[in-house]
Amino acid sequence: MSTRRTAIAAILVIAAAALAELAMGRHPICTCGSIDLWVGTRDSPRTSQMLADWYSLSHVVHGLLFYFLLWLVVRRRPAEWRFLAALLIEAGWEVIENTPMVIDRYRETTAALGYSGDSIVNSVSDILMMAIGFLAARKLPVWAAILLVVALEAVPLFVIRDNLTLNVWNLLAPDPAVQAWQAR
Repeated sequence: MSTRRTAIAAILVIAAAALAELAMGRHPICTCGSIDLWVGTRDSPRTSQMLADWYSLSHVVHGLLFYFLLWLVVRRRPAEWRFLAALLIEAGWEVIENTPMVIDRYRETTAALGYSGDSIVNSVSDILMMAIGFLAARKLPVWAAILLVVALEAVPLFVIRDNLTLNVWNLLAPDPAVQAWQAR
């Protein structure tokens, strides 16, 4: 598949996710009416509403991990095919993540206090963050990709007491001790 066809397919996947979220009643932008580049607090009502926040880093980690997993499972497929597969997985997750069932689960079990789901702008940004992670993994030496995952998990852990690992852990098997530590 050519780079141009891959880019067109990627744009269509992202547009389909955005349209699905719009059909689900998600807001295109923050209901506050603005679009900020960065939200630096975990529990702000603007978290998951703007272009980027601490959770954007976890989407970069998604891309790094998807690259590795797809390389392990289907390494004979062209990189463009694996990229689109990762993009479909991420876009699918963004749609599922913004269903009432998953939003409620986040509220119940994770550090995402008051989470109301993502704005469409934030979802599209999250998909693009995954793409950045995937493309970085393709170019970086393995040791650098591993170091990047560790850094992208460690920094938010120390700054906001949350990261991809804790998010998944609390989503699947909530731990009161972890939740208490995060609430401090």
